Amino acid sequence: MTTDRTGSAVDERLRRWRLVLGGDGASDGTGCALTGTDAAMDGALSALYGSRKAGGIGGAAPSSRSAGLGASAPSVARWLGDIRTYFPSSVVQVMQRDAIDRLGLSALLLEPEMLEAVEADVHLVGTLLSLNKAMPETTKETARAVVRKVVEDIEKRLATRTRATLTGALDRSARINRPRHRDIDWDRTIRANLKNYLPEHGTIVPERLIGYGRASQAVKKEVVLCIDQSGSMAASVVYASVFGAVLASMRTLDTRLVVFDTAVVDLTDQLDDPVDVLFGTQLGGGTDINRALAHCQGRITRPADTVVVLISDLYEGGIRDEMLKRVAAMKASGVEFVALLALSDEGAPAYDREHAAALAALGAPAFACTPDLFPEVMAAALEKRPLPVPDTA
Repeated sequence: MTTDRTGSAVDERLRRWRLVLGGDGASDGTGCALTGTDAAMDGALSALYGSRKAGGIGGAAPSSRSAGLGASAPSVARWLGDIRTYFPSSVVQVMQRDAIDRLGLSALLLEPEMLEAVEADVHLVGTLLSLNKAMPETTKETARAVVRKVVEDIEKRLATRTRATLTGALDRSARINRPRHRDIDWDRTIRANLKNYLPEHGTIVPERLIGYGRASQAVKKEVVLCIDQSGSMAASVVYASVFGAVLASMRTLDTRLVVFDTAVVDLTDQLDDPVDVLFGTQLGGGTDINRALAHCQGRITRPADTVVVLISDLYEGGIRDEMLKRVAAMKASGVEFVALLALSDEGAPAYDREHAAALAALGAPAFACTPDLFPEVMAAALEKRPLPVPDTA
């Protein structure tokens, strides 16, 4: 490496350290002053993560949640524009979440011009839903547009694979061994009868016929999504609402969606639009899983053909023993019961380990599930085979 290249590499390392450490001018021992785009990036970072004396977004102290930010919307909007200019979308989303948490910017999201400036993601949707009841009419249409964009992005990513996976599962679960000619699954029939191959005739004797059930002509399975809408479950509520709409669009499934805190709300009649479902939720409040499961249990008409999916961190505020008895009763009647501690990409969730262990003892393992894994989980439940529980070791 030449001297010039060595010097350049050292300067680059100092520049990066200066951006990491923050500070004024050439401080923090790097001896490196920032200019141009680097200085602008440093300013955007300092506004959120800087010291109290540096001042935060709109002049607010970054560590103070009680700072008066109501009049600083223009400054915040400019800051949001800056970070979208200087950082990739994934970083922008993290910085937005930090700004909401550290600076108490939730109230500013009630202003249309602010919503138009933010980078929309699942976490922002969760924040907007938690503010839904306080949202003025002038903001609601903008908020719905933001939520719809996120919902459509999620649906575009997951819907096709979900329908394909579940359609295959429903076909397999409906296969019969005495099919009519037009219902024969020739691929599986040939493979099942290879031992009956007659080489002298160059043919297979189909001793056992395997056929498709006529699943497309009638509802064969019922799915009940029972979703905890406490504040910690925001991302799960968003994904579950999208999946609920996708499942409801499949003629071979009869899908019901129920959300709960200490009260229970059935949103099944809104499943044609997941945005309506989301704005029908009310994030926050307590949790009464037993009451929610009682509601779901009372609406099951064909237990052997029903899958109940409970999405909850299992922090029960209701009657614990009754909740477990209800799960045991549903399983004994033939219901496939799935307990998801979270339906999101957020990593390991916090949950009630005692309740999770009690469900596992009943044959209903509780585990966190990513949106990408959910179609496989549902396919396994519909086919009554072991669930693909992620390895958490």
